[in-house]
Amino acid sequence: MSIAGGLHKAFERIRAIGGEALQIFTRNQRQWHCPTLTQREMDLFRSEWEKTGPVPVAAHSSYLINLSRPEDEMGTKSIRAFTEELQRAESLSIQWLITHPGAHLGAGAERGLENFIRNLDAALKLSGTKRVEVLVETTAGQGTCLGGTFEELAFILFHSSFKDRLGVCLDTCHIFAAGHDLRDERTYEETLSLVQKTFGMEKIKFIHLNDSKAPLGSHLDRHEHIGKGQMGLNPFRFILNDSRLSRIPMVLETPKGPKLEEDKVNLATLRSLFQGYN
Repeated sequence: MSIAGGLHKAFERIRAIGGEALQIFTRNQRQWHCPTLTQREMDLFRSEWEKTGPVPVAAHSSYLINLSRPEDEMGTKSIRAFTEELQRAESLSIQWLITHPGAHLGAGAERGLENFIRNLDAALKLSGTKRVEVLVETTAGQGTCLGGTFEELAFILFHSSFKDRLGVCLDTCHIFAAGHDLRDERTYEETLSLVQKTFGMEKIKFIHLNDSKAPLGSHLDRHEHIGKGQMGLNPFRFILNDSRLSRIPMVLETPKGPKLEEDKVNLATLRSLFQGYN
């Protein structure tokens, strides 16, 4: 949800569409500079959250941040920015900070993963935070971006010094574009079996429900409305009725206009697939 007009406005918007889980940027994600939160901003955020009810909330880090860079000027800038993201999330009592694993920029996946772990651990230590969990998001594996395989995510989770504060955000569009077919029950189960084998289902803490404009294995990150893309409705039917995933917050990252009508349609489509919804 947009935070235009103030962070607290995201709760007004989620109430307007009848949403039950929320994801926001806690800052302008297109700028490096991150102003310090004021007490009024934090109070308004908490007040609107209380008014909305026990809605799970995650923050997404800025797309400018690339923790897979080497120890150069931009790498240092990314560490500083991610440190601030952690502190903002904790100040707002947000439990999860979601981030992409970044891009190795030609250095190779192994070096990129090592850089990510070193820089992530540095930011967690510098932040002084205690409660925020970092969720590494699955990606489509485009270009030199890391996170296109479950094995890469597992490497991060198992080699960080902060293992107890790390988890995974599963993005349906991304894993489909990365080559995991979720469209029939057999391949859906094969995908979840691979998740269990590599890092474990218990590490999935958040899910992005997005259809894909791009075909299976395309490695293109192109979100589409639910059931209107290459994935169709079956993957979402499987996920919503999977008892292993039933307690995990799920949000939409599909295209939307200022009146949020698209969100209402997508939510209605998802709820029509959920056998336990009434």
